[in-house]
Amino acid sequence: MSDDSDDTRHARTTAHATPGPLNSLQYWTDAKHPLRVMFTYALVLAARIAPSLRLRNWLLRRIGVTVGAGVSWGLEATPDVFWPELITIESHAIVGYDATLLCHEFLQDEYRTGEVVVGERAMVGAGAIVLPGVEIGDGARVAANSLVTEDVPADTTVAGVPAEEV
Repeated sequence: MSDDSDDTRHARTTAHATPGPLNSLQYWTDAKHPLRVMFTYALVLAARIAPSLRLRNWLLRRIGVTVGAGVSWGLEATPDVFWPELITIESHAIVGYDATLLCHEFLQDEYRTGEVVVGERAMVGAGAIVLPGVEIGDGARVAANSLVTEDVPADTTVAGVPAEEV
């Protein structure tokens, strides 16, 4: 896993200050146009239940997700609704049932955005959550129900909350 160097997920996120005294989620309409979020949300809902992998991948591409060849996107899996264009899923990766890939985090005084990359032939297990700025290396495996707060090196298996190498 990563150390405290500048190559951590936090170093790959961008902080955006919010304009007033409320928590940053209160200002989400300043970050993304509500109609764009509604459109994206509708396509995310369709992708979550579509019976076809081809259709799911097509829908993900329409909202800006970079989807490689042969990607398997599981039923009920959810890409980031606000910034799906920050997600890259490389060829032959698997994103399992009900997994969530987040590219944003709303905090009290700011919100952060960051890319999420799932490497070639990597696997994100069912119910796992991947936080903004995380890179999952080629051939890496994230166990079901894990919380991925740091990068996962290639050909490594991680599990737990927070996910650690096993």
